[in-house]
Amino acid sequence: MTDLLIRLFLRSGDPSDPRVRDQCGFFAGIFGIALNLLLAVAKLLVGILSASLAITADALNNFSDAASSIVTAVGFRLASQRPDAEHPFGHGRAEYLAGLIVSLLILLVGVETLKVSVEKIITPEAVAFSWIAVAVLAVSIAVKLWMSYFQKTLSRRIQSVTLSATAADSLSDVAATGAVLAGTLVGHFFALHLDGWIGIVVALFIIRAGFLAARDTLNPLLGAPPDPALVKEIYAMALEKQGIFAIHDLVIHDYGPGRAMMSFHAEVSADADLMQTHDMIDQLERELRGHFGIETCIHMDPIETNDAHVNAMRVQVARMVRNIDPQMTIHDFRMTSGPHHTNLIFDIVVPYDFQMSDDALRAAVAHAAKELDKSYYTVTTIDRLHISQT
Repeated sequence: MTDLLIRLFLRSGDPSDPRVRDQCGFFAGIFGIALNLLLAVAKLLVGILSASLAITADALNNFSDAASSIVTAVGFRLASQRPDAEHPFGHGRAEYLAGLIVSLLILLVGVETLKVSVEKIITPEAVAFSWIAVAVLAVSIAVKLWMSYFQKTLSRRIQSVTLSATAADSLSDVAATGAVLAGTLVGHFFALHLDGWIGIVVALFIIRAGFLAARDTLNPLLGAPPDPALVKEIYAMALEKQGIFAIHDLVIHDYGPGRAMMSFHAEVSADADLMQTHDMIDQLERELRGHFGIETCIHMDPIETNDAHVNAMRVQVARMVRNIDPQMTIHDFRMTSGPHHTNLIFDIVVPYDFQMSDDALRAAVAHAAKELDKSYYTVTTIDRLHISQT
């Protein structure tokens, strides 16, 4: 059934196509609304009739899941809107915002459930046992297990953090409902008042699911780094081009799944034909755009490649910088010589975990250059903002 539904959702084309994945997400959200509402109503009736806080809390959890599915469907629908004058890069981040709202709803339900459960422990009440309640809970576990598998499988197909968060929430619901079922059976057969304690277990599962979902949706909103495998592949494709000696200052902006833009600098020979080099850069932009589906802008950096002294000095300075920290690299290296001193001009790519301040690093580099030759003066730019190949 799972494969049949996924094929139904993906019948219109490539899952990497933003329009296709938005349609998949929207219908998955509608599907989640229907199932969660059915489970919520069934549990709420059973919870009220049996006076069980744990079952009622589990019903509220399903109601929150239904609300989350509504937000998911709306988020995908908003994300599918075309770019306009006010949003030239589209509305793809609406999916991330939807995921964040989902996580906040989950956290709110968890906190409220925890509060009521503590009150139930302080003032316990008898719970009426019913095999109908046991059956409803067992069916709910089976349905939620399938929903989690379906949502996780679909999220992998269309690369959706929102559906991935929803799948994690469904799996936590399985554990929470399982705890309610176990507590109901134990309380009946051993005459123990576990309703409030099971409510706390359910609340903790809900809060954990909300926290994990918030983390997964906040990261892309705040600007998480791209997949290292993607970065390596971009470097490999660029450096395959004859005439490109190195690339640096790679920046990837995420405007939502399937909607991204990147830019980087490509070092080319200063002596090469300008028109031929420009044509090669244009071709690379088209290839990267076609292969990754990412709008690409490449800046050409002309460097001296035919001066043996400059080339040797570039290697020596790169080694000098790596002696300070093995992860550091240089780019845009130039030399300007005068009658009394020589300027070594270059950028240093510094890892984020490097503890030395920019001024201290400049001083250390200047000192190391003086040890090479007292006439060397360094003019350095510290680069902590861009993605380097690791």
